Amino acid sequence: MLYGAYRFSCLFEDEAILPSYKGSTFRGVFGKALRKVVCALKRNDCSECLLRERCIYYQVFETPSLSEEAGGPRVASPPHPFVIEPPLTAETHFKKGEPFEFQFLLFGRANDYLPYFIYAFDEMGKVGIGKRVNGKRARFSLRNITADGKRIYSQEDRMLQKGEWYRDMSFPPGMDRAEDITSIRLFIETPLRLKFGNRLTAALPFHVLARAMLRRISSLFNFYGDGEPELDYRGLVKRAQDIRIADSRLAWFDWRRYSSRQDQEMLMGGIVGSVTYEGAIGGYMPLIELCSEVHLGKQTSFGLGKIRAETIE
Repeated sequence: MLYGAYRFSCLFEDEAILPSYKGSTFRGVFGKALRKVVCALKRNDCSECLLRERCIYYQVFETPSLSEEAGGPRVASPPHPFVIEPPLTAETHFKKGEPFEFQFLLFGRANDYLPYFIYAFDEMGKVGIGKRVNGKRARFSLRNITADGKRIYSQEDRMLQKGEWYRDMSFPPGMDRAEDITSIRLFIETPLRLKFGNRLTAALPFHVLARAMLRRISSLFNFYGDGEPELDYRGLVKRAQDIRIADSRLAWFDWRRYSSRQDQEMLMGGIVGSVTYEGAIGGYMPLIELCSEVHLGKQTSFGLGKIRAETIE
């Protein structure tokens, strides 16, 4: 699966007031800006648009299931091919001239659309984000973009450097191999929304984490890679039940976001904090490492479900 991680460096042109968690704000304005940039017929309903199969906005935000593609395997709820990792600071008030960064992750052939996304983010800066201050939202300017530590775009020349700035993310073999790792501490850096037993859960037994990781990787590789990885799914879930929680410092984090599609405020939430697991964890490390890059759980395009793991000696 093709995977690109692009870091956008920006500068506020106005005073800005943003929520403590900024992912929904960035994603919402980005969607409006992208549609404005690429939409040819300006229709309200993408499903009835003649050009939807060739439309970048439709492919990215109204991602069709593979059952709609000729000969493709069925995926009930395909993942979006992008993740916006917003600034992780809880600061809500930013001064004019203050810099900020966010990271934009792309999967599969969505990497080919990077120039359109850059243009959309540039337009997004002109429209502004956050609450209105003195009657207007905070504008920002896009200064530069880096990928793999290299500058690929700058405000000075407004040119995207030629090259393929993504890599092939392959699933490592040997998931069942024994590893000398028996304890890890998992950090949940942005709210993680997981459903188990058809309801959101505030606890995180390892088998629930394992199921979520398998779903995430399976759907991403199925839709944007070379197909679903050949794994012993049942065996991995069964063995995960033997891994215990040694320490849990998890908490539920709630915030509100406005949905323009549903025209109402929505209460969102997820678990944050850290949890320590003990047991035969080594065989699960490839899954954990991959999900540390691609996020996990529901609403990942908002930047939710960012995890990080440290081994404990």
